[in-house]
Amino acid sequence: MRQFINIASNAFMELVRQPVFLLLMTATAAFEIFLATPLYFALGDEPKLVKNSVLAVMLLSGLFGAVLSASASLAREIRTGTALAVLSKPIGRAKFLLAKYVGLLAALTVITYVNLTAALIASRMTFDAYGSVDLPAVGIFAGGVAVAYALGGFSNFFLRRPFVSDAVFALLVMVTVAAFVIFQFTTQKQSVGEMAQVDWRLVPAGILILFALWILAALALACSTRLDTIPTLAICSALFLLGLMSDYLFGRPASHGSWWASTLYTVTPNWQLFWLADTLETGQTAYHWGYVCKAFGYVVCYVGAALAVAVLLFEDRELS
Repeated sequence: MRQFINIASNAFMELVRQPVFLLLMTATAAFEIFLATPLYFALGDEPKLVKNSVLAVMLLSGLFGAVLSASASLAREIRTGTALAVLSKPIGRAKFLLAKYVGLLAALTVITYVNLTAALIASRMTFDAYGSVDLPAVGIFAGGVAVAYALGGFSNFFLRRPFVSDAVFALLVMVTVAAFVIFQFTTQKQSVGEMAQVDWRLVPAGILILFALWILAALALACSTRLDTIPTLAICSALFLLGLMSDYLFGRPASHGSWWASTLYTVTPNWQLFWLADTLETGQTAYHWGYVCKAFGYVVCYVGAALAVAVLLFEDRELS
């Protein structure tokens, strides 16, 4: 068990030390805040438009983060011989692969948490044609990001610590602090006679997106056992697009008794199951949390099957 924890923690720290990880986390969070600043003239649907946009940004950024992290965690180690050095010790390949997946899950959870916090801030900043841009919230968020980077630079210059990982953890804390300050000490006029409020229904929607990223990470890890970054990204992108259309491509024929469509409908991950944005306006928060629990069971089954395939592909992989 100690070996498993060590491999998982090392995989997590290796991922958060990647510059692309910090850039992706900062860029997506900043872009979500930016989405809440323009004047859309959407005839009262500005909050819905912003919420749908920030959830889409979370999902797409997670796709790239899952693929890049899986490739950095496994494919590069196989290519450079690090995996062979680790597996030369009394460590099974299945344990090594599962530990890598746990480290990958932790990294994806960190980036999703930052993105979800930024999405909550964006939901609080939305306004219609009668409102105005929440400049104090923008300034507080930007100040939090600047302080996080300054702390990373301070620890790197004076303490000789890695800049990227310290900046990631500092950004994790400072975005949380910025959200607390914005929610507690600032106000925003959303419309005539109406003050903006945080839409906490984004929390179950964000957790569902995290579940989808866990499945993407398992698929990316399975591809990384045999392929490099670009082929893995191509395959995962194809599976992502195919899963978005699975209801149309396979669901309809499967409902009419087609065995091949039923098989493909089961094998292909249905990303629409994790998209809760269309039901946010119903106000049924209890239904959202009940659905999250059911979706977790689907994630456990699918991730288990994907990791079983990954272990089979990795068992006879030549590492020399």
